[in-house]
Amino acid sequence: MQTLLITGGAGFIGSNLVQYSLTHTSDRIVVIDKLTYAGSLLNLEGPLRDPRVAFVRADIADREAVAKVFADYRPTAVLNLAAETHVDRSIDGPKAFVDTNVVGTFVLLEAARSHVTTLDEGLRAAFRFLHVSTDEVYGTLGPSGLFSEETPYAPNSPYAASKAAADHLVRAYFHTYGLPTVITNCSNNYGPYQFPEKLIPLMILNAIDGRPLPIYGDGGNVRDWLHVEDHCAGILLALGTGRVGEKYNVGGGNERTNLEIVDLICDILDELTPTGTSHRALRTFVTDRPGHDRRYAIDATKIRRELGWRPRHTFESGLRDTIRWYVEHREWCAQVQSGRYDRQRLGLRSAGEGAAVSRSDGASQ
Repeated sequence: MQTLLITGGAGFIGSNLVQYSLTHTSDRIVVIDKLTYAGSLLNLEGPLRDPRVAFVRADIADREAVAKVFADYRPTAVLNLAAETHVDRSIDGPKAFVDTNVVGTFVLLEAARSHVTTLDEGLRAAFRFLHVSTDEVYGTLGPSGLFSEETPYAPNSPYAASKAAADHLVRAYFHTYGLPTVITNCSNNYGPYQFPEKLIPLMILNAIDGRPLPIYGDGGNVRDWLHVEDHCAGILLALGTGRVGEKYNVGGGNERTNLEIVDLICDILDELTPTGTSHRALRTFVTDRPGHDRRYAIDATKIRRELGWRPRHTFESGLRDTIRWYVEHREWCAQVQSGRYDRQRLGLRSAGEGAAVSRSDGASQ
């Protein structure tokens, strides 16, 4: 039985990974989470009833707190999902992204490096530090091509730059200190428990409430969509059988424009919650955000070929399930947003401005 230390385990992907690990492994799980606006114990109500799960409220950038967790629980693997993740928020306030994504990753790496020296030979050989990252580190694509593991880094937002810096640190700790690391870079995730600032849950909830569906620019920005459960499966495969020192791109192969996503959400909601008028009537085109990358698309050949990973969800079935989940969990949606976020638009700061502009029309990703 392993002890997995999952940082950011009360967030969207982290909480799904905790649940997926409980279902598919016999491992013990220690969750570290700072419980910022996007992390909530509501996401862990089920897992926290399992005796295999322990929760520690801590900031991964707090050296003493992190050192204590390593000493108390002696993990056999670290899965680093703790991160500030929203591009729009990084435009308005980049410092938190540097603090968590860069400094926090450094603190975890140092703690892991120290911890490994205390392990016997067998445990030391089995230890892994898996760092979960994003396709946004690669920058933007034109109308063709895919991001591979060899694509040069070219981050265009403070968020992407902070994740790129963390990736480089993880890579360096493998090459410099021999820390057994693995990096995964994923495409856009969707599924249950995603905080409503992100495109899919925001559009679902606004449509249900009859609020405008704000679409950046012409709605033509393209993302590759991956169901969070398929991502979790890829993470555990990379942890268990991935080659040390390597990185693996995890993508769903589901490229869609933002406008296509919004239209599909509207059409599904027209079936599930008919109002007599198409939800498409709520679409509103708003000024694009600064530095909005035009297209992302992942080449997942390596993880498919080497580890045998395959997504289980089609995009259409996964999106329908996700919409149904949000429709049926309105209480969760209200609770996680309460006092934290009212679906206002974020990411309005442009070069030279001293403060973000507040608007009430929401924001798409």
